[in-house]
Amino acid sequence: MKNLVPTRMFLTKGVGRHKYRLKSFEDALRAAGVAQQNLVQVSSILPPRCKVVSKEVGLKRLTPGEISYCVMARSDTDEHGRLIGSSVGLAVPKDRNNWGYLSEVHGYGMNEHEAADFSEDLAAGMLGTTLGLEVDPNKAWSEKEQVYKSSGLLIRTTNITQTARGMRDLWTTTVAIAMFLFD
Repeated sequence: MKNLVPTRMFLTKGVGRHKYRLKSFEDALRAAGVAQQNLVQVSSILPPRCKVVSKEVGLKRLTPGEISYCVMARSDTDEHGRLIGSSVGLAVPKDRNNWGYLSEVHGYGMNEHEAADFSEDLAAGMLGTTLGLEVDPNKAWSEKEQVYKSSGLLIRTTNITQTARGMRDLWTTTVAIAMFLFD
């Protein structure tokens, strides 16, 4: 049995538009570079010592038809002008022997900046509580980010975010994905 603890991870995103909802999703996966994978969605733990690599490096390691594990945020609409967004936030601990967190945000009415901040905030908050950091949830992300970083327990946060507006007579789908890889 293959060891199912990922050793590498990369972030990707995409948007798709089509008259059919499923094809719109397929086009978003194609734009993200992972349409040829059999995707299995998992919850949001970044394994200890899991290295974050670039999308280009990650895509080269995929085999068409392979069962691939991912954390995915997905949103879609068929309403003209409706703003949708998908974002995956990442929080990496300073001690690489500890696990990190990924968060999925998907919804309506958030611009790219709002969705990105929200996903990073959620990931950092989940990691922070496991490390014993309690931060006022009513503070803005910029304030909380400083608390997390000054603690010395979190090394960094980042995100991958895709937003789009719905178009007349078409489904619009956004995806943001953290793809896991195995050595």
